Amino acid sequence: MHKVFITRKIPDIAIKMLKSKYSVRINKEDRQLTKKQIIKRAKNIDAILSLLSDRIDKEVMAAAKGLKVIANYAVGYDNIDINEAKKRGIIVTNTPGVLTETTADLAWALLFATARRIVEGDKFIRESRFDGWEPTLLLGYDIYGKVLGVIGTGRIGTAFAMRSKGFNMKVLYYDKKRNPIVEKECKGKQVTMNRLLKESDYISVHIPLNKETYHLIGDKEIECMKKTVILINTSRGAIIDEMALADALRKNVIAGAGLDVYEREPSITRKLLNLGNVVLTPHIGSASYETRAKMAVMAAQSIIDVLEGKIPKNIVNK
Repeated sequence: MHKVFITRKIPDIAIKMLKSKYSVRINKEDRQLTKKQIIKRAKNIDAILSLLSDRIDKEVMAAAKGLKVIANYAVGYDNIDINEAKKRGIIVTNTPGVLTETTADLAWALLFATARRIVEGDKFIRESRFDGWEPTLLLGYDIYGKVLGVIGTGRIGTAFAMRSKGFNMKVLYYDKKRNPIVEKECKGKQVTMNRLLKESDYISVHIPLNKETYHLIGDKEIECMKKTVILINTSRGAIIDEMALADALRKNVIAGAGLDVYEREPSITRKLLNLGNVVLTPHIGSASYETRAKMAVMAAQSIIDVLEGKIPKNIVNK
């Protein structure tokens, strides 16, 4: 019987799918395993269902000598050594599509929360500081009719841009490829990164992390932005230089930021934690009951397909 290792408990629907066919080993502890622990538990395993926080590298693959498939419970797969997997003939899959709308929703939630200072307002009330309406109390920024900059218009970036239609926003987007949907539906305009940074009132990041995009936004790029800009990131933390962003927010070089991802997760630059002009969420872009269940089923089905000699839909190392 094939053996499957799941690095952390996922929705039961997927666990039942795998248990009906294979011997399944699950990390039932409510914590992330260290790489050493993953290596220990991955020995003689045919399939690993991993999280985006699990580093699956050469050492892990070497320990799991019969490993045939790594099903990543995420869209991004920068946590997996793809080249090593290719060398060893191990199929790597991800979970695209099912979390597109949910993540786009959260990006907008961060945009609204930051622009209208929702978190600060909630804290203000809970601290019993609200004495009545004031003309200048917690002033934020309008969203309707503003300029929206979208960095990366893949599935999530496109879904994010589409939501701007209800707010009559001018959409600028930066991508290597033209996006006919954004151009037709949102009247979006493909521009250079420099123009997007200079002209946008709101900027949202939706690109994968790789060598080209690491620290794509740093001191130089932030200096190009409007002083009133709000920066949103729901993609990968290391795309933005976190220290540079924290300093810019502290010095009011830009107005605010909404972050769901961090450069060295779960560690977060302490400077960010003490700032009122940044809204922080714990990587919950796909965190809805419906979406997390769909992701689990997709990852489980990828494992089943590979172990039954079929080609899974979402291979990232073809």
